[in-house]
Amino acid sequence: MRYLPTAPDDERAMLDAVGAANIDDLFSSIPEGIRFTGTLDLDAARSEQELCSFFAELGDRSAGAKMASFLGAGCYNHFVPAHVDQLVLRSEIYTAYTPYQAELAQGTLQTIFEFQSMIAMLTGMDVANASLYDGATACSEALLMADRIQRKRRKMLICGAVHPHYRETCDTYLRHLGIEVETIPMKPDGSSCIEDAGKLVDDQTAAILVQSPNFLGAVEDVAAWAELAHGAGAMLAVAVAEPLSLGLLRPPGELGADIVCGEAQSFGIPPQFGGPGIGFFTTGQKNVRQMPGRLVGRTKDVDGRDGFVLALATREQHIRREKATSNICTNEGLCMTMATIYMTTLGKSGLRELAQLNLSKAVYMRDKLAGIGGVELPYSAPFFNEFVVRLPREAAGVVADLEGKGIVAGLDLGRFNEIWANDLLVCATEMTTAADIDRLATEMEAVL
Repeated sequence: MRYLPTAPDDERAMLDAVGAANIDDLFSSIPEGIRFTGTLDLDAARSEQELCSFFAELGDRSAGAKMASFLGAGCYNHFVPAHVDQLVLRSEIYTAYTPYQAELAQGTLQTIFEFQSMIAMLTGMDVANASLYDGATACSEALLMADRIQRKRRKMLICGAVHPHYRETCDTYLRHLGIEVETIPMKPDGSSCIEDAGKLVDDQTAAILVQSPNFLGAVEDVAAWAELAHGAGAMLAVAVAEPLSLGLLRPPGELGADIVCGEAQSFGIPPQFGGPGIGFFTTGQKNVRQMPGRLVGRTKDVDGRDGFVLALATREQHIRREKATSNICTNEGLCMTMATIYMTTLGKSGLRELAQLNLSKAVYMRDKLAGIGGVELPYSAPFFNEFVVRLPREAAGVVADLEGKGIVAGLDLGRFNEIWANDLLVCATEMTTAADIDRLATEMEAVL
């Protein structure tokens, strides 16, 4: 049996509706002589997440110790409330097709509209589309859109701290279009070097792509990047692979970003062995006609009632192929619905509280790992829920040793660049317990 807790504001509203000052007033009709005034011998109330963990631990007693995972790097293990899965199991949701016929698809269209609205608010931008395939394609489409808008500028700058998979996908999209791509080096603190970028940007630069928090977990100075890009007449595209960070960080749109895109998998979608994810894409109102993918708008029907329709559909299925804004033929509809339910459930305050919890867990883990002899923290830039530790030997061997002890220690960065051979990217979310972190620190110290 599931339960939905009542928010304090809801509780107050219900009490006011029945004229009660507090919960105790609801029992005032019971004579005091027969009321139980002691304390029940019950455990403290637990959240749904805590209950699921409790029963999972009971199951682990017969199935062996569970694996403690500290992987992040663009795919994050967050708690997904049971009602998210339960709601998307409804047949009208998981069998829904592309909503071409608005009169038959108002529910799907409204869900997409709500998703767009929340993503736009979260990123501080004017408009959002109905989602893209994943964070990597969203970044690629951002640069393609900048190319369409800037027309005569055929040069893109991509920060070296952008996720390697995102950079590879952008290269695949751009390599045959005659667009020059240059990589901006990193700074010693783990962020991207804006000073070197200043030497690379010129009157041929269409856009700069920066990720924040970046691949190494560092939070970038988005306002400074916007000033640099706009000073050269270029656009700034900001990629966000961990959107939960926007629960604490100032929205990139408020800091001057022209495009904010990325991956929304953190919102109600389990890691699922690496996919599927759900890309998001936002921009300013002036660029809406160049925005890729599907866009849902709200209008009025002949009776004056709100209705939802596909708007500004400039995909290759609707107009001549060479004039289409993209060949994104669909959106991740089921994943989009899951993300919409998740964001609606958390709300503004819930999102912020969850983000704060992630940051607190990561800070605790940083302090524990930094206390291990031979372990260093190579980067000093601010971080959100993941960061890099430098080990006294190759990270690949340490990861293998810890896996044998039931711990997925993080991501071996040496697989992307040999200069990172000893570097391990670790992540902590609300699913990471203090006991998990203590265990990681103890076992890591032992294998080192």
